[in-house]
Amino acid sequence: MQEKHLPALAALEKQCFHAPWSEKMLREELGGGIFLVAEQDGEVQGYVGCQTVLDEGYITNVAVSPDFRRRGAARLLIAELIARAKEKGLAFVTLEVRESNAPAIALYAGAGFAPVGTRKNFYSNPAENALLMTINFG
Repeated sequence: MQEKHLPALAALEKQCFHAPWSEKMLREELGGGIFLVAEQDGEVQGYVGCQTVLDEGYITNVAVSPDFRRRGAARLLIAELIARAKEKGLAFVTLEVRESNAPAIALYAGAGFAPVGTRKNFYSNPAENALLMTINFG
């Protein structure tokens, strides 16, 4: 993720999430963690963000433009994030996903993430539990 991507990513956040990250919030992540952008011919298709603390990774957002969904962008982003997490020596990467989001759960499971618990009422609008999924590299 680079400075030039921030306006497009902020717009993508508004398309994908009830509580989108602002351009300022995205800017604060530059140079930290693992933040990757999928683009083709200069057009942003999606991104994945992962904050890191010591040897732990926490996926913050996975977003793909509605125009590019079901074309493999999210799968490629997750695969590249996992490769970079391993390169950095992370012990694991974890994420939360809405319990009702079957396509996302299948995507993460296909990448090697396994359910490890739930977070009650983690999401709002509508209120919903989060499934906590983790991939370990040990």
